[in-house]
Amino acid sequence: MLIDSQKKPYTPDYSYVEMTQMVMPQSTNALGTVFGGQIMSWIDICAAVSAGRHSASVVVTASFDEVHFIYPIKHGQVVILKSQVSAVFNTSMEVETIVIAENILTQERTLAAKALCTFVALDEHSKPKKCPKLIDLTLEQQQIQEEAKKRRALRLTHR
Repeated sequence: MLIDSQKKPYTPDYSYVEMTQMVMPQSTNALGTVFGGQIMSWIDICAAVSAGRHSASVVVTASFDEVHFIYPIKHGQVVILKSQVSAVFNTSMEVETIVIAENILTQERTLAAKALCTFVALDEHSKPKKCPKLIDLTLEQQQIQEEAKKRRALRLTHR
């Protein structure tokens, strides 16, 4: 068994999750492409694992922001989801997820969707729990976190 002990807790890399799904007929519409709701469900699961890993707690989905369906994913393709925590607030975290469609026969990979989700960490009484701040941020990660703060302020005004 391969265990990656090189990643430090509370870094964006530590929260990184990669999940793979095979597109089966029950996940597709009449056009043979994956239902948008199915993709959102997969995003929710992948992103929740990232948030839970960062906060070391159970998490609940607070919001889905900026879900963009870019490329149709077809029956028989493989879906690769990649997520990681991009910002931490008090009890909530923003998680960025990208969805890639892979054609097994040609090995071609295409960006199919991307989303930003917010999760709230919960304690043992199902009450919001303070999240640890992200540490060791690169300059790019700091910029992403600053952009996330602006999105959060906008979300809170629309609530």
